[in-house]
Amino acid sequence: MLSRKGSRQAGLARTLSKRGYCSRSAASELIRAGRVSINGEIRRNPEAPVREGRDRIEVDGAALESSLKIYLVLNKPRGVVTTASDEHRRKTVYDYIDETQWVAPVGRLDKASEGLLLLTNDPEWAARILAPETHLNKTYHVHIGMVAADDLISAIMRGVSAKDGDFLRAKSARHLRGGEKNSWLEIVLDEGRNRHIRRMFSEFGIEVLRIVRVAVGPLELGDLPKGRSRHLTQVEKKALDHAMRLRSLRSQ
Repeated sequence: MLSRKGSRQAGLARTLSKRGYCSRSAASELIRAGRVSINGEIRRNPEAPVREGRDRIEVDGAALESSLKIYLVLNKPRGVVTTASDEHRRKTVYDYIDETQWVAPVGRLDKASEGLLLLTNDPEWAARILAPETHLNKTYHVHIGMVAADDLISAIMRGVSAKDGDFLRAKSARHLRGGEKNSWLEIVLDEGRNRHIRRMFSEFGIEVLRIVRVAVGPLELGDLPKGRSRHLTQVEKKALDHAMRLRSLRSQ
């Protein structure tokens, strides 16, 4: 949105989030509490317009500066929830990162799933990662409670209709290893439905024992220890951006 004088405008809460200060909901709380000013004037409306590059924003009297962009990868342990706080006092992903600046998960991994999770204070980048037109492949190692035959691999690639009407399928699947009573499969998804893998196998009456996300697009979890996080390298960030651009071009 442009103002009458041609400068770009955005809502105050969105501006705080965009600059990496805090989440949009947390920004709204700060604003309603009277802790945020524009050009020296306290504003209590989260949608108060801000002219980018022209207006001075202060939080508790301190000037708001654009934060350095942070891009993290976390090896999320099983049993950890992907939220900032939990009413049941379960551990959250924030118990496993040391950043002093606000970052938010890019998408989710459910409590029982583990593995690669991206976090960032760059909401526009996160939105591109999750957008349908740029949705990157996500690769999972899935432990199931049966010996997987070739017909199961074919079936999950053909897809199945869930009870709620969603059509669930894997973009690709292959057998990794197995024992006498169970198997590990590699499943690649190119869409982001809630609890996609668990619901898909449930339709076939198959118990899922573990789900580990091992890659998002070209970014692999590698040997990052469980419960540890690290910053993306420039090479990794560029590779993700390049993969998103390619997906966007193919979707046009």
